[in-house]
Amino acid sequence: MPSLPVLLSASVLLGWALLARGAGGGDGGGAGPGGGRRERDASQPETIEVLVLLPRDDAYLFSQARVRPAIDYALRSLERNGTGRPLLPPGTRFQVDYEDSDCGNRALFALVDRVARAQGAKPDLILGPVCEYAAAPVARLASHWDLPMLSAGALAAGFQRKDTEYSHLTRVAPAYAKMGEMMLALFRHHHWNRAALVYSDDRLERNCYFTLEGVHEVFQEQGLHTSAYNFDETKDLDLDDIVRYIQAGERVVIMCASGDTIRSIMLAAHRHGMTGGDYVFFNIELFNSSSYGDGSWKRGDKHDFEAKQAYSSLQTVTLLRTVKPEFEKFSMEVKSSVEKQGLNEEDYVNMFVEGFHDAILLYALALHEVLRAGYSKKDGGKIIQQTWNRTFEGIAGQVSIDANGDRYGDFSVIGMADVEAGTQEVIGDYFGKEGRFEMRPNVKYSWGPLKPRIDEARIVEHTNSAPCKSCGLEESAVTGIVVGALLGAGLLMAFYFFRKKYRITIERRNHQEESNVGKHRELREDSIRSHFSVA
Repeated sequence: MPSLPVLLSASVLLGWALLARGAGGGDGGGAGPGGGRRERDASQPETIEVLVLLPRDDAYLFSQARVRPAIDYALRSLERNGTGRPLLPPGTRFQVDYEDSDCGNRALFALVDRVARAQGAKPDLILGPVCEYAAAPVARLASHWDLPMLSAGALAAGFQRKDTEYSHLTRVAPAYAKMGEMMLALFRHHHWNRAALVYSDDRLERNCYFTLEGVHEVFQEQGLHTSAYNFDETKDLDLDDIVRYIQAGERVVIMCASGDTIRSIMLAAHRHGMTGGDYVFFNIELFNSSSYGDGSWKRGDKHDFEAKQAYSSLQTVTLLRTVKPEFEKFSMEVKSSVEKQGLNEEDYVNMFVEGFHDAILLYALALHEVLRAGYSKKDGGKIIQQTWNRTFEGIAGQVSIDANGDRYGDFSVIGMADVEAGTQEVIGDYFGKEGRFEMRPNVKYSWGPLKPRIDEARIVEHTNSAPCKSCGLEESAVTGIVVGALLGAGLLMAFYFFRKKYRITIERRNHQEESNVGKHRELREDSIRSHFSVA
């Protein structure tokens, strides 16, 4: 969370930039989503100035080195009319500048500094940031300055508020709430209404926190019950505590963590006899990246056999994959470009890489329509409105944006099809625009013939059930009961005499304890909003 001095510095920079506009500020700033004016002939060529705010650090899945080849590919596609029809006037070119967002306040400073250096001239389009705490202040300023902002990030629930501070933001990747809608459809299909949310929270990027916050909010709105348990993967995990929490609560578990952590939890659950069909585990694979647990159980170690058995009770939720021929070509070009920069990995193309490619195409479609209507590239509100509530062909298939400027999410559920071989395949699909979940034919559930209405059978079966050795009370037991009763009576009398003296202290203490109940294990709707309010 940004500190007060940093926020004050941001405010000073904003004021400086506004003053620096001078006479050059009449470029559409502050026009609002419905503003704009007719001014140019749509056939005149344009120079579109694009500011990309992404981290330079390649530790991020959406670093500049990973995303830049996708943006370049999209621009080349526009130049050679790869969309199938001319969208922009001949001679139109894109001037793309990259600035380091550092997943923090540097994104805001980069935008303000750029405008100040250009004596008030603003970019025509902002791509990014991705990280929530970097995107929030940039999105607010974009709304104030009437700048269209397209991002494959800013996925947290708080960014749904498009009526005010985020009015110029379009999210070209499925937000976390869309994952929540998918899980809701899955639960409705199986007639479940309770879930335990188990997730990693590093208190920095908080990807898993925001993901399961989206699930929590959707479930809460529809009357489904959730409980939550979080842990820090950077510290030693107490796997026994995680297992005890699950045993004491729900039978359907939704998890979000790294692949190795998911494997460790599943191994612990298996050793406690929880993978025989009495529990169902779901793992969310974020961003189409194996960094967040892609359902792979094999590590080549001594635990592989156990892991294969444990994963028979695990289903992995991931974005729907495509087999579009154009996507294969795109993937190969991105891979080649990324490898030239010294990055060698499996996940060359993830959700962010696809999303920013599609953002360029979506902007071009919207700008085309705005120019045809007689408006200019500076009418950011008009452009953003044209990106909402529409469907177009993206690099991996159809992309549908809803009426609130958020992309619908299509997801798949992957499960173990052959326990002996340990092979996995897609067992169900969710289509976001239709809100429809479909199981693939001939699917065998790991929990038997819908053995759980799991959430309705919440009896804890894993407590100590050793038979008692004696059905009667011995003499020592009777003596203990009598002594205990006398001591209890004495304590009650002492409490009565001192009750009035300490009543105020006790009431204050009780009030404080009640206000703190459950804070560290519940996802709360206002938590992210409080962070954004000072972002």
